[in-house]
Amino acid sequence: MMWFIWLPIFLIIIFAVTEMSKNNKGNNLPKDSPLDILKKRYAKGEITKEQFEEIKNTIS
Repeated sequence: MMWFIWLPIFLIIIFAVTEMSKNNKGNNLPKDSPLDILKKRYAKGEITKEQFEEIKNTIS
């Protein structure tokens, strides 16, 4: 009879722990390297070729 009380509590705890672990996995995504970011900015037209080359030489 006592399990009617403890079973829902146990299930809620299990659910909460699994949901929290799912949310933390998304934070471990690989970050873009500075060169990747630079290439994207150049491809979008945010910087000129000269700026691209200058920054590339600086970060390499």
